[in-house]
Amino acid sequence: MSDPQLQTLIKRANGVLAQLEAWLPPAPPAIDWSAQAYRWQRRGARGWLEAIHRIAPIQLDDLQHVERQKAILERNTLAFLQGKPANNVLMTGARGTGKSSLVRALLAAHAARGMRLIEVDKSDLGDLGQIIELISERPERYIIFCDDLSFEEGEASYKALKSALDGSVAAPGENVLIYATSNRRHLMPEYMHENLQAQHQPDGEIHPGETVEEKISLSERFGLWLSFYPFGQQDYLDIVAHWLRAHGCPQEQLEAARAEALQWALERGSRSGRVARQFARDWAARHA
Repeated sequence: MSDPQLQTLIKRANGVLAQLEAWLPPAPPAIDWSAQAYRWQRRGARGWLEAIHRIAPIQLDDLQHVERQKAILERNTLAFLQGKPANNVLMTGARGTGKSSLVRALLAAHAARGMRLIEVDKSDLGDLGQIIELISERPERYIIFCDDLSFEEGEASYKALKSALDGSVAAPGENVLIYATSNRRHLMPEYMHENLQAQHQPDGEIHPGETVEEKISLSERFGLWLSFYPFGQQDYLDIVAHWLRAHGCPQEQLEAARAEALQWALERGSRSGRVARQFARDWAARHA
């Protein structure tokens, strides 16, 4: 082959490679291990840990009327950070009562002890094995956090979570725990007809009780369950007062805001901590 023919062939090969590179996804960025929190990102077949440098600020003292849940979760987290036995945790119950905020507050309180947080979306639970492998040699202690977790009929991603919690041949990393929040106690929809185990329909399952066992088997793999309950009226007003003080409102405004705070909760149909904080922001913006 002559030199001109070789040069032409090389140019054509370079052109083909350039076209292929245009279709390929970019390489994942290097992981910034100096961050305190991460979000698992996926593009095509590639996934990586994206560092989060701006974390929503909240402190443990900001969470009111969940003292029991706060104490239990912090005790479990401190044991984990000290290398002692600790459990994966499932937090369930009323919306807006501080389940996810409690996890963020623990990060703010104990990041200096080596605590790190990794947010994983439900759709990416199949990557849990890859995530655990990525951090297995790191000296920090990682909480994999799945917020607002629930599964519908036919979803297979819950099986990946079951294996990561308990059941995989591979041992889970000693520096990893899984914390999840959900409004469903068993993470799956449950139906009245599933309670009729003694009645067998012609087109039904031979062993309907096994369907129920399959549904509750996931939640049972969490070693620690924490339930969060709706707040009473006085609890709600206490939380409103806390956030109004945090926004710099004087005591007289706290008393003046009481009736409007109750009206705000009535319109929202909820006396949750989230609603209390939203009202406090609105009131402080208008009066502080």
